[in-house]
Amino acid sequence: MGVLEEEALAVFKEVNALPNIKVHSVSTHLPVSNEDENFTREELRTFGKLIRRLRAEFPGDYKAHALQTAGVLAFAEEPFEIVRPGMLIYGISSLPEFQSLLRPAMTWKTRIALIRDMPAGHGISYGRSFITPRKMRIATLSCGYADGYPRHLSNRGISVLVGGQRCALLGRVTMDLIMIDVSNLPGAAVDDEVVLMGRQGDEEICCAELAERAETITWEVTTRIGARVRRVYL
Repeated sequence: MGVLEEEALAVFKEVNALPNIKVHSVSTHLPVSNEDENFTREELRTFGKLIRRLRAEFPGDYKAHALQTAGVLAFAEEPFEIVRPGMLIYGISSLPEFQSLLRPAMTWKTRIALIRDMPAGHGISYGRSFITPRKMRIATLSCGYADGYPRHLSNRGISVLVGGQRCALLGRVTMDLIMIDVSNLPGAAVDDEVVLMGRQGDEEICCAELAERAETITWEVTTRIGARVRRVYL
C-alpha cells in the first residue's frame, strides 16, 4: 500500500503540499524481519537515509516508524520516534530466541462438557480418524473451529491442559467440540477448567506450539479466536 523508494520524495512533496493536510508520520514495513536479518538491516538503513533526506528537504515535526514486534526485539538500534508492537503486547515473540524474555498475557480456556468411558476399537469424532487402541476415558470440550480453534490441529499431536497435565487431543476438531484423552486423570470431571493456550500449574501450551502444529503463524491463532469466546480482562 506504500510507494516505491525512488518515488517517495516526490509523493511526500505532493502530499505535504495538499491544503488542510498535516503529515503525522512516515513509515515502512519489515516483511522478513523474522526470516532475513541482512535484508531487514539493509531495509532499515535505507529507510533511515530516506527519512534524513525528507527532513532536510521538507522540515517538520512528522515522526517516523518501522519497528513492529520483531523489529523492537532484534533491530532496535534505530527505533525512530514510534514503534508498533503487536504480538509483543500479548507477550508473544515472532522470534523464538526472545520468547524466554516475555510472559504471555493471553490464556484461552474452555471446560469439560462430557466424559465417557469408551471401549477399544471405537471411533472418535468425524471420519473415525482416531480409533481407541484400548479402553479410554474421553472428555468432550465445548470448543471447536467455530470458536477459532484450528481444525488443522486434528490428529497433529497437540495437547490441552487439565489439572496441570497434558491431555492429548483425539480425532478431528469439530465445529463446536473437541475430544481429549483423560484416561490418566481419574479425578477429571464435567465442568473442569481446560487450558487450550496458556499456563496451568507447571505446564504450558504456548501460542507458537499451536501455530507450529497447525502449520500456520501465531498471528492467525490469536486473531481467529471467535466472538462467541467470552473475553475476561484482568
